[in-house]
Amino acid sequence: MTQSQSATSRCRRGATTSAQRVQADVFRQAVLLAVLVAALAVASPLRAQAVKAEHVQAGAPQAVGAVHTVRTIPEACTRLEGVFTGEAAQAYRMQPVRTAPNCQPRARYVDPAQARPSQQDGWILSTETLIPQAGCPARQALVKVWRKPVAQDLARDGQGQVRIYLQDAQKQAAAGQMRALPEYSAVLDVTGGRCG
Repeated sequence: MTQSQSATSRCRRGATTSAQRVQADVFRQAVLLAVLVAALAVASPLRAQAVKAEHVQAGAPQAVGAVHTVRTIPEACTRLEGVFTGEAAQAYRMQPVRTAPNCQPRARYVDPAQARPSQQDGWILSTETLIPQAGCPARQALVKVWRKPVAQDLARDGQGQVRIYLQDAQKQAAAGQMRALPEYSAVLDVTGGRCG
């Protein structure tokens, strides 16, 4: 082999190696792009899904006029009571009731008209309870309980416990430095047509 043939051969090998490197880079970028597109294709529908409740409960069928507990919110010392009325204008009625006179709430129950709970405002859909009307399963009351958590930076002692002393809490209350409380609210929706 002559010297010029050897140089040409080395030049071709160098060009081939360089072309292989470029081709490998292009392939690597194409694979990364494909993975990115696949991840976006999966994430977009998940993000667009409707707000899901943490817990979905099916209530027992209730007769017209039977007052029943829909949900108890122990943090707010509140029990939600509902009743199918049998009236066309307001087929189901729900009201919050205090669980016990000496219960000390760690959260507040807020009327839904005042709270207007939504995910955009920091509310979390906690539970959905579906209560069918006995004798007319097509009519159902849907109660959505929302909660709005509050970030509380409470100091912990050496055992990792949060200690709140009555005297300190009374001093804070007198000074108007009460901590914000988590909030709960419940939204009612009645579905189904006329029965009977």
